[in-house]
Amino acid sequence: MTKRTLIGPFKQIIPMTGLALKGAISDHELNVIAEGGIVIENKVILATGNFDDLKSKYPEADIQLLKGNHVCLPGFVDAHTHICFGGSRAKDYAMRNAGKSYLEIANAGGGIWDTVTETRKASTEELTKNTIKRANRHLKNGTTTLEVKSGYGLTVNEELKMLRAIKEANKKALPELISTCLAAHMLPKDFKGTEKEYLEMISEELFSILKEEDLTHRIDAFIEQSAFSADDIQAYFSKARELNFDITVHADQFSTSGSKVAVNHKAISADHLEASTDTEIALLANSDTIAVALPGASIGLGCDFTPSRKLLDAGAALAIASDHNPGSAPMGDLLTQASILGTFEKLTNAEVLAGITFRAAAALKLEDRGKLETGLLADLAVFHSDNYQDILYNQGNLKPCMIWKNGELVFDRHK
Repeated sequence: MTKRTLIGPFKQIIPMTGLALKGAISDHELNVIAEGGIVIENKVILATGNFDDLKSKYPEADIQLLKGNHVCLPGFVDAHTHICFGGSRAKDYAMRNAGKSYLEIANAGGGIWDTVTETRKASTEELTKNTIKRANRHLKNGTTTLEVKSGYGLTVNEELKMLRAIKEANKKALPELISTCLAAHMLPKDFKGTEKEYLEMISEELFSILKEEDLTHRIDAFIEQSAFSADDIQAYFSKARELNFDITVHADQFSTSGSKVAVNHKAISADHLEASTDTEIALLANSDTIAVALPGASIGLGCDFTPSRKLLDAGAALAIASDHNPGSAPMGDLLTQASILGTFEKLTNAEVLAGITFRAAAALKLEDRGKLETGLLADLAVFHSDNYQDILYNQGNLKPCMIWKNGELVFDRHK
């Protein structure tokens, strides 16, 4: 007989069901299941509801009885990270806080190129090991699915090394890892040619191998004055679309144009958006491209936050991700960052939680998670509390006490 497990009772379950993908959400729209339970079968949720009712309906289920007060949320989805890398950029952080400019830091041997150099030195095994370690740290903070980008290799072989390491890490890491190719992160200093020539080389030589080895289904690019222009990237994204890759874009971080590229190429998401104006906000709101705020980069760089309130009020879909990377966003704590973003941008609890659950899942085209409902993956983040409002109120200081991934208890802070 198929194994069924009933978990509970929870003081509250916040299933994130019945909420719109796009636009503002008020807290009174949240469905709160009091004294609830969740029945799990074959990695997915069979039922949610009142614990005693589920106990009567499924008498054959094994019961995982919880003592004390607990709140259950869907496992968090972090839709934008760079946790596969070598080296450290602690020196950059200190220099930036001491008032040094990006150019001054780069001239002193820092910046993205420093991470490229250190990542190239690392073996596939080292990158795999460190990616697993960082991913498992994210899991302990409630994240059960992470996107992980390449982009610190910047040659065909080095990008392959990174993506193979991510694929291998996914076999052993506790959260699920979704890989993205960011070979278009910057023009490598050792490439003898133009931006367009580099992108042509990557699209011609790398894309087919990504397909053959099933290393990723996603292509990203950094559209910025210090990286690639909107004009540079057109043929690159067109080639990616021809090969049925999904597209995502580093857009509008310091200057605008990236979000327009994202919408024109029907990108799944446009990420960053700190520089977006009312024009870009309207463009995104009237598209199917999901806006992804990266508060970790704003905190790390000391710059403005993504205009999240304006995006939601305009009708956009807003996800929130950590951007965990060694340079601009070293914290890597999604819940803390999302809580802080909510404070500065005046987001409701419902909007913040949507941004790190089902809206973030949509930014990765994952329809099987982000909510606690029948048929979806049993990814659960459980907190010691009798009120879900405590979670954001504590701004990341209240950590999950238990995590279920695919129906299995993979972390228990009590043990």
